[in-house]
Amino acid sequence: MAKRSSVDGFIPRRSAGMIGEHHLENRKLPRPDAPGLVRHRVMAPTDSRESSTTNALVPSREGLTRSSMAVRSDIDESLHDIDVQTESSKKSSHKREGRRTKRRTWIRRTIIVFFLILLTMGGWFVVKAFIAGSSVFKGDIFGLIQQKELKTDANGRSNVLILGTSEDDPGHQGAYLTDSIMVLSIDQKNKNAYMISIPRDLQVRYGMACNSGYSGKINEYFNCVNGDWENKAAEEERQTASRKFFGDIVGLDIHYSVHVNYTVMRDVVKALDGITVTIESPDPRGQMDGNFDWKCGTTYAQRLKNCPPRGHFIDYPNGPVELDAEHALYLAQARGDTPINWGFPNSNFEREKNQQKILVAIKEKAMSTGTLTNMGKVTGLIDALGHNLRTNFDTSEIRTLMALGGDIPAPSIKSISLIDEGVIGGNAVPTAGQYDFSQIQALIKKKLNSSPLAREDASVMVLNASGVGGVAQKEADKLTALGMTTEVGNAPAEAAYSTNVLYQIKPTDKLPLSLEKLKTLYGATVKTTKPPVTVGDTTDFVLIIVNPPTDPTDTTP
Repeated sequence: MAKRSSVDGFIPRRSAGMIGEHHLENRKLPRPDAPGLVRHRVMAPTDSRESSTTNALVPSREGLTRSSMAVRSDIDESLHDIDVQTESSKKSSHKREGRRTKRRTWIRRTIIVFFLILLTMGGWFVVKAFIAGSSVFKGDIFGLIQQKELKTDANGRSNVLILGTSEDDPGHQGAYLTDSIMVLSIDQKNKNAYMISIPRDLQVRYGMACNSGYSGKINEYFNCVNGDWENKAAEEERQTASRKFFGDIVGLDIHYSVHVNYTVMRDVVKALDGITVTIESPDPRGQMDGNFDWKCGTTYAQRLKNCPPRGHFIDYPNGPVELDAEHALYLAQARGDTPINWGFPNSNFEREKNQQKILVAIKEKAMSTGTLTNMGKVTGLIDALGHNLRTNFDTSEIRTLMALGGDIPAPSIKSISLIDEGVIGGNAVPTAGQYDFSQIQALIKKKLNSSPLAREDASVMVLNASGVGGVAQKEADKLTALGMTTEVGNAPAEAAYSTNVLYQIKPTDKLPLSLEKLKTLYGATVKTTKPPVTVGDTTDFVLIIVNPPTDPTDTTP
């Protein structure tokens, strides 16, 4: 028998399906299908090992092979195993899918319940706000979805009259007098505001007969308009007339008014969990007013125990102090009008400053993130405002007010003190004369409606050294148009100047815009030495003109 060819000495393997073929050839075994070969049936054993018997090798032409029954048994057994595994996998998959479905259902239901709770709370909040707002603001609930800009005057400012009374304080003498009178002027575009307090003792002519006659203290006017305090229409009448009356005093077109009482301040500060104000008194001890010591107790021992360290209810050092609702309310009333007090040299004027500080502190606390995200504080504010505040603001302007509250930082809210500016004396009489409010109006106009240069209100003494008559007055008129206060005269004859000279009287960090403008207009040499003339305490610059500017009509701020 010839050998099979090989490649590199290797003989190809036989087919895997001919097991035993080589042995059949060598042993000359008859083929299974040869004549005379007796076939025997292989009986299956009676025991349980059927798969092993039917899987036995049997002779065939090709050698020892498995019977078709055995092969089918192998296939069936394998398929059965696969079916068992598949069924098990399906059951595991179904279990896992079931768990995922249950988890998704639970999450979905939780989210739905959560949003239902929010919706319920939100609906309750909206209803509560609407009920409160309907008694405070004009308009209807649909105005809440709008955001209208505030009304403005010719200079783009929105002016608000704020009046405070003690009408809710039983037994309070003069409960219907406006002991707190303030004007808030807001610039929506430039995001700034000014507060002006009007002295309660300012003498005015009412234009009608009141309890004190046709003239008297300004704080009587509001009640004089209409004394029916139970009538809503009367409240509107009082506010409408007061906007015009107080606006004429300060020279402003007042668009809005707000009337608050003691309860508003008490409840608002309480809802905010207190506020922080800074006491700034000329007295190193701070401020103390013994008028409210009765709140500490009837005896000295009780007062010391309840109001340490000295037994006074209103007793604060200079610097930041924390105020709860009661202390904020009574600090707003304190003016040192009792024998036992300090830190109130100008009585009502110190009270006005404290009232302004309290309002700013309330604004800052109310607009803080912690307050706006606290449902209890927000609803407390709504209750406080809804029950005790009256105004002519429309519901469509509420969102604008809230936005401005957040956009205008505390440093951009300036205070204009009429007494510190010298337009009102310590006795609440205008320096221009009784019933003469022209200086008050001029000051407020300059502070509110002028350029930043004019707001510095620099005082300049203009001296003529040119030898040409009228030069000093012409230049003074130009500076006045820029918002500066001027006085004119001639330079001393013995002083010789070759160029324009500017003497700076105040420190270099004061009035920077005015200093730069004077230098630019006149090309003057700046000196900080003593000028050749005597100047007053209010003079900021002395300008000696040798060569008038070539363009005397330049009045650009």
